[in-house]
Amino acid sequence: MSGGTRKFSVTIPEELAATVQARIGSASFSAYVSKALARQVERDNLRELVVAAESQHGPVDRAGVEGKRALLRTEPEDRSGGHTSAA
Repeated sequence: MSGGTRKFSVTIPEELAATVQARIGSASFSAYVSKALARQVERDNLRELVVAAESQHGPVDRAGVEGKRALLRTEPEDRSGGHTSAA
């Protein structure tokens, strides 16, 4: 998403605007909002991908996902049962 820019007028809650302004200080409010919107588009795209995959392959196995997350949180030597590969 590169190229020119376009100006929009948006309305956001005062408390949210104050929180963002306090967080970014003198940095660009527009840049912060642009990054937030880009992240939301990425999340929407991922959600659409999951929906498409689930429609083709069935629902995601939540227990399997949690098991993989737990595995990723372990130390590398713990993942191989204490064995390291010889180089």
